[in-house]
Amino acid sequence: MSKGKTSKTLVWILMAMLILGLGGFGVTNLSGATRTVGDVGGKEIDINDYARALQEELRTIEAQTGQSISFSQGQLLGLDRAVLSRLVVTRAMDAEAEHIGISIGDENLRRELIAIPAFQSLDGSFDRDAYAFAIDQAGMNETRFEDSVREETARSLLQGAVVSGINMPDTYANAVVNFVAEQRDFTWTELTADNLTRPIAPPTEADIKGYYDDNLEDFMIPAMRQITFVQLNPEMLIDSVEIEESVLQQAYEDRSAEFNRPERRLVERLVFPNMAAAKEAKEQLDADKTTFEALVESRGLALSDVDIGDVSQADLGPAGGSVFGEPTGAIAGPVQTDLGPALFRTNGILAAQLTSFDQARPALREELATERARRIIDAQIGDIDDLLAAGATLEELATETEMQIGSINWHEGAEDRIAGYEGFRNRAATVKVEDFPKIEELEDGGIFALRLDGETETQPAPLEDVRMAVSDAWTDTRTGQALNILITNLMPRLEEGTDFTSFGFNAIEETDIVRNGFIPGTPAGFLPMVFEMQQGDVRALNDGAGITLVRLNSIHAPAIGSPEISAFSDNITQQVSAGIAQDIFDAYAQSLQTIYPVTLNQQALNAVHSQLQ
Repeated sequence: MSKGKTSKTLVWILMAMLILGLGGFGVTNLSGATRTVGDVGGKEIDINDYARALQEELRTIEAQTGQSISFSQGQLLGLDRAVLSRLVVTRAMDAEAEHIGISIGDENLRRELIAIPAFQSLDGSFDRDAYAFAIDQAGMNETRFEDSVREETARSLLQGAVVSGINMPDTYANAVVNFVAEQRDFTWTELTADNLTRPIAPPTEADIKGYYDDNLEDFMIPAMRQITFVQLNPEMLIDSVEIEESVLQQAYEDRSAEFNRPERRLVERLVFPNMAAAKEAKEQLDADKTTFEALVESRGLALSDVDIGDVSQADLGPAGGSVFGEPTGAIAGPVQTDLGPALFRTNGILAAQLTSFDQARPALREELATERARRIIDAQIGDIDDLLAAGATLEELATETEMQIGSINWHEGAEDRIAGYEGFRNRAATVKVEDFPKIEELEDGGIFALRLDGETETQPAPLEDVRMAVSDAWTDTRTGQALNILITNLMPRLEEGTDFTSFGFNAIEETDIVRNGFIPGTPAGFLPMVFEMQQGDVRALNDGAGITLVRLNSIHAPAIGSPEISAFSDNITQQVSAGIAQDIFDAYAQSLQTIYPVTLNQQALNAVHSQLQ
């Protein structure tokens, strides 16, 4: 074959590959009498365009999620409706562009066509044969394709005219920047019972009873479900499971690399073009005339480029002996490698890990016994189910099998061990008194069955059960009240600017704090309160048993002219402008659909959907 023919064939092969990636070209060809799925103001929605758009949307979702998705799954996500809506908007804009006379001339069309890479030869010039071939492979003719290019260009001009020139004023961005980037300096302290001159006296019985009666909602027992259950977990069987010594030994040998790791080193490798250059570099290093970092930089590399991670002596081949014979920080070499002469630097040493069989034996036995216990439990499920089906109670199961019985007053916040299993929680939340117990699986390979014996409504806890909690709550309340009185008496002097330390309070200084910052030790709502204050204000925030006191010292506006703030402001302006432009375009597109009537062919739509199933 001649060289010219070979080049032409290569162009066509590349063209065939490119044509598959062009969204405007055919991927699916739905031939038949029906050619459209709808019409918008006289502009037809081609059935192949609809099918291609659906396929492209499916591929996009798959690329984003990394999972294969069927068309049926796509329909559940509303994919077909979104694609059809987009095509309706497109054709409505085409109808509007035609109505108001927006079009491009032949010369503009020519420039658009020759700029498409798929229609260019290897030297970048327009290839007429490639153009005809691509159009034919797409299932289109030249006239139809060129009409679509005209419509797309006119549509772009129309869309640009609708959304161009939309810019938010600087005032908006500045307001957002001032809100987000403003900084505050303040002094704060936490006041507790230790700051009171007189301690709070313990509550009397009458105090406890009165507080309990007045705050019953704080001492409620949640609604509970009385549940009896049986369970069998792998750990219940581990001690009774026999694991042969030979099995343990074989497992140890199979995982020898896990239990016995050789010494490894964190190594950097700098390769040179020849041995002479490598030796010269080593001599300069030895004479302290340069550094390893300087050598790397002189080669146009970064340290990350020469870092080969943690390696064993065997990984380094012939260089292993030299590298592993040097201490941390030393330079080994030059050594001839597969990549050429190289110098090696050791940055760290990971000591060898040697675990004998006797040391590994307990962990191996537990792991193998647990797995065997899971298999034993799995083999028993059928027999236990048969016992339940024959009318055995949970109590009888506990007697006749290895399952263990227990009970729980279950609610959403239950902390019993069995309540830690999601499968148990889900079943406990939905089981009814009349439900027949059945075997269900737990996440660790265990099994369980349960029975609902009864339910209790939300009710106050008996005072005797919560007496200590009531006493603590009463004391906290009285402490907060006493601290409020203290702050009220001191507030005039605090507002005059008297330092916190003058009253014996610990003063904590905070500077350059932003609105979304975090101050450890402060109660919820502290920073929002600070950013509502004016300079010099003093506020107190009650957090139960204590009070957080704060004085706002100064407010720092953002440095509007700084590069960081300017970039932030520009980003805000661009985002908001783009959002408004999109809103305007959406409103415009909706108005077009009221101007140009939309008709859809449901039979054609169903045909496309059927082919994609």
